[in-house]
Amino acid sequence: MKRVPKHFVGSALALAALATSPLALAAGGDIGNVNKQATNWIAIIMFGVFVAATLWITKWASGRTKSAADFYTAGGGITGFQNGLAIAGDYMSAASFLGISAMVMATGYDGIIYSIGFLVGWPIITFLMADRLRNLGKFTFADVVGYRFKNGPIRSFAASGTLIVVAFYLIAQMVGAGQLIKLLFGLDYWIAVVLVGALMMIYVMFGGMAATTWVQIIKAVMLLSGVTFMAFMVLSKYGFSPEALFADGVRVRTEVAANAGKTPEEAAKAGLSIMGPGGFLKDPISAISFGMALMFGTAGLPHILMRFFTVPNAKEARKSVGWASVWIGYFYILIFIIGFGAITLVLTDPTMADTAKGVIHGGAGAANMAAVLVAKTVGGDVFYGFISAVAFATILAVVAGLTLSGASAVSHDLYATVFKGGKADTAAELKVTRITTFALGIIAVLLGILFEKINVAFMVALAFAIAASANFPALIMSILWKNCTTRGAVIGGFMGLVSSVVLTIVSPSIWVATLGNSPESVLFPYSSPALFSMPLAFFGVWFFSITDKSARAEIDRAGFPAQQIRSETGLGASQASSH
Repeated sequence: MKRVPKHFVGSALALAALATSPLALAAGGDIGNVNKQATNWIAIIMFGVFVAATLWITKWASGRTKSAADFYTAGGGITGFQNGLAIAGDYMSAASFLGISAMVMATGYDGIIYSIGFLVGWPIITFLMADRLRNLGKFTFADVVGYRFKNGPIRSFAASGTLIVVAFYLIAQMVGAGQLIKLLFGLDYWIAVVLVGALMMIYVMFGGMAATTWVQIIKAVMLLSGVTFMAFMVLSKYGFSPEALFADGVRVRTEVAANAGKTPEEAAKAGLSIMGPGGFLKDPISAISFGMALMFGTAGLPHILMRFFTVPNAKEARKSVGWASVWIGYFYILIFIIGFGAITLVLTDPTMADTAKGVIHGGAGAANMAAVLVAKTVGGDVFYGFISAVAFATILAVVAGLTLSGASAVSHDLYATVFKGGKADTAAELKVTRITTFALGIIAVLLGILFEKINVAFMVALAFAIAASANFPALIMSILWKNCTTRGAVIGGFMGLVSSVVLTIVSPSIWVATLGNSPESVLFPYSSPALFSMPLAFFGVWFFSITDKSARAEIDRAGFPAQQIRSETGLGASQASSH
């Protein structure tokens, strides 16, 4: 591949500088047209420093990106520790930092369902998939699922699943970014979303996986440091007693219920409800379905699976998962504390919230800013600026990883492998990647504007449900079941994909909350489709494989022993991923 011309990268950096200039000009605007805030120059400076640093990393990475392997997997030269931090950086998204803390603030105990659900997917990846992914894959998870299957159908399915999961995941990140910049700088929401989209396109188009990885590592270190300080400061106000923190949270919620006109008994019950289930998920079916989506969806997220191809061998892949589990588990424990800190510190501050109603100023979408406002209460403007910059870094890093996985699905899986039969030259493939990146950026901006009011953690949960229903069944069956065939994997995968998307659209969260239809017209009453769509996908893979008597099916089954040896020993893996 030809190196990106220096003047081209320089022009991109200048464009980014122009794109970020409205931040300083617009600082100090309205927060939801409720109250004015003074210009926070510390936050502006920290934003500027982070954007400048990451753009420099992108420029550095563009000079090292000389092949498709460099672009997609950073040449396979990332260590297990580095990759574990990068995975954690990829996984600790706007949904985790902003969305879960907002969910804990709103519903209490039920918010921890997200934390546990997001975390328990990692043992599945550790024990069933990490080695096999690294040994079988090259650039994308479709390389793994399609190892012994016919390229055209399986990669078409894999690319479809990847793009739809990426689209839903991107929505959450764009909404989080828009709300953050709207809160901090007073920019119109849509301008903030466009800004994030422009920066993300620059990172991916010029830096590829190397730039994305280092942005994620830096962001992970900053985020872990920030939430550690926040949780420490919240607990310090209660003598480091979580029990005292939770009791104060119950007190605040009881007062809010009393202000709403409830009787003392009803108010006390409402206050205590945040310490038990039922605040968010009202029925057992929704709870089970939601849990399945979060647990198995982790093992089907294309931007997470893609990270296993950046390490040199299976041992480093296992090490990656180990380190990622440590950082992510630690992070989620602290987020629960920060969520209760939002109840006790933010909702009782009249400059930040309507204390009588127990909601943050600025409308529905403003609730996503709970964690950022906790930072202001415990650390003043300096820490507020730091956490705001970290939240912005969080969103940019995850958006870059998502966009890279979506672009690689189009360029590597569809263009290079299906349309060109594996004979596309590197320059043409990377050109398609950059065009796709631009298109995904436009789509992400438009969807981010459409879904402005939705909770970002909930939107990501829908992406997990689709990943659990489409990608995970086809992936796990293809690497563990010898009788799985191309027809079974493709039909079963599409059954899971279509059913999960349709059920998601006709569920209350989209049909009523986003599209504005009446609650009476809802066709699917539950919060998540995974309990129904994931078993349907597994059934489809099984049924259409065992009934497949074609000549292609015999080839698929005959290829399993070689795949098993490769997946468990790694023999031939290094040659396949070399460049």
